[in-house]
Amino acid sequence: MSVQKTQTAIVTGAGSGIGRAIAHRLAADGFAIVVADRAQAPAEETVRQLHEKGYEARAAVLDITDPVATQALIDSVETLQVLVNNAGIFTVIEFDKLTADDFRKMYEINLVAMFTLSQQASRKMPEGGRIVNLCSRAAFGARHYAHYVASKAAVAGFTKALALELGMKQITVNAVAPGIIQTDMLLERKDGLDEMRAAQPTGKLGIPEDIAHAVSFFADERASFVTGQVLIVDGGRSVGGTAAF
Repeated sequence: MSVQKTQTAIVTGAGSGIGRAIAHRLAADGFAIVVADRAQAPAEETVRQLHEKGYEARAAVLDITDPVATQALIDSVETLQVLVNNAGIFTVIEFDKLTADDFRKMYEINLVAMFTLSQQASRKMPEGGRIVNLCSRAAFGARHYAHYVASKAAVAGFTKALALELGMKQITVNAVAPGIIQTDMLLERKDGLDEMRAAQPTGKLGIPEDIAHAVSFFADERASFVTGQVLIVDGGRSVGGTAAF
């Protein structure tokens, strides 16, 4: 892949987990990386790791729900080629205990902030720009977090709508929908991991690099004829069946 080092990719939530893996993969693809995160220490750690490998990277600490801060982030980039909207939140709350405020908070971070950043970025991007959103297999439905499910279903719809809005500018918009991925947060749970693996047709859980590879495909300059798509990366779980049968 021939990418000039002056071309920059912004990855939100890149201080850990999937976002950090995406930052590493896009850096390996040749992009200068802006590691955007709300926490300074994790963002700086990702940058340290990238610098250690000889990659170009810098940290940007901000609240993605602050449109002034996100505009300043966009303005700070000379040549913005890729925006990866990875940052988001997840909480487990039983339906009877959910409140309207739970929905509002989830949407504000998982959808509205994504819209704001995408709008600001699209005004700066040249033809051939790439926007990649992080969705979730949970968009198909799940118990105990209806507010999260609804927000990620909205991300899928937003991705398709934005692809049509930006098509004539030759900016592609796609989404990656992870299944169960072995992040530190998941592994800290410990209980239930064996059951999760058994429910997977492949008998294993995903790793952050699996999602990073998918993002890399959408960010590639050769993927110019792919837009408005939601790629499910879940080891086949959405197809049905389990490793046990």
